[in-house]
Order: sequence, then structure tokens, then C-alpha cells
Amino acid sequence: MKAVAAALLAALVSLATTHLAAAQDLKRGEMLLTRDCGACHAVGRRDESLVKDAPAFRTLGRRYPVESLEEALGEGFMSGHPDMPEYEFDAADVGAIITYLKSIQQR
Repeated sequence: MKAVAAALLAALVSLATTHLAAAQDLKRGEMLLTRDCGACHAVGRRDESLVKDAPAFRTLGRRYPVESLEEALGEGFMSGHPDMPEYEFDAADVGAIITYLKSIQQR
């Protein structure tokens, strides 16, 4: 009985830790996008882009899988227009950004 209780407790702790990490990734991803992209793009679920032609991040999943941005974010994201600066994020930040982007996509 003690072994079952210990296994259950370990599973609960693991689940809580995973949930906390996911919540932290969501917050970090939102913060990074707001800081680095929010001057032009809508980064939330309902806000509007401040620059008319800048797509809202909640609609990116309509164009392509959000996961496809991982490499570009990690190696230096460059756009086809001259006004957008190049951004490069470390692996942990890329993970947080992708987690956040997935959470806000409109279907």
C-alpha cells in the first residue's frame, strides 16, 4: 500500500511540475512577443495590430503550422519587408514562444 501511495504522490508531483512549467512558458512566450513584436503585431487573443499590414499572431496557424517557426526563431527570423528587424531567440525562448502561440491560435 505504501508503494502505491508513493507512486501516486510522485505522479501528482510530476503533473504539478509539468503544469507549472507550461504556465511559465505561456507567460514567458507572451512577454517575449509583447516586448519584441508588440509594437507592430497583435500578440494576444483579441488585440489589434498597431501596424495595419502586420498579421495578428493568433491567426498564424491559418497560414502554416506554428511549429514551423521554431527554426526561424532560433536561427534568426527575417521577414520579406525592410521594416521588420531580425530576431534570434535561444532554445528555451523558442519553446516558450511556440507554446504561447499554440495557446492563442484561432481555428
